Amino acid sequence: MMRLVAGIAALICWINWLIGQVFSWLALGIVLVCFTVVVQRYVFAVSFVWMQDLYIWLSGAMFTAVAGFALMRDDHVRVDIFYRPASVHWRALVDLVGALIFLLPFTAIVYAYSMPFVTRAWSYTEASANVGGMPGLYILKSFIIAFAALLALQGLAMICRSVLILGGRRDLVPPMMQYPANAHDAAASAIEGTH
Repeated sequence: MMRLVAGIAALICWINWLIGQVFSWLALGIVLVCFTVVVQRYVFAVSFVWMQDLYIWLSGAMFTAVAGFALMRDDHVRVDIFYRPASVHWRALVDLVGALIFLLPFTAIVYAYSMPFVTRAWSYTEASANVGGMPGLYILKSFIIAFAALLALQGLAMICRSVLILGGRRDLVPPMMQYPANAHDAAASAIEGTH
């Protein structure tokens, strides 16, 4: 049973890792498009509304798609006066409670409130409100659903990790989700951005 829990956590982490690797490349596209817009506007006095929409939309797509990846890597903002120096069991308990009480309900609310919004956008293939803007705004709005789903999946993986640790099977925790062994390693990982 615990191996199944570990397998589920590993599969979810792999999905979020893969999506994170692919969508993080959009950052380069954002920089290039934004740079092009600035050069066109201030050097050549030319402006294309669709290009201005494009870098904003790429930003939205990237940040919503990589949210689960960031949570997996523990790259989210955390005020961890007590969390980082805590024992692995205490961190597992905090993550379990946090995922069950805060993260999963949050993702359910985001999904429930955004689904009609996204469905309506798809029903009339919504485009940019700007004249000359990008078509396909409905696709971008779908990333809200992807955000909720990927974050909820990673929350499920965190629950699996907590169950493994609290069940005494820390050895089965997928490598991508391992807690640092001690407070010093946790502090070093936080500084290096590896956990």
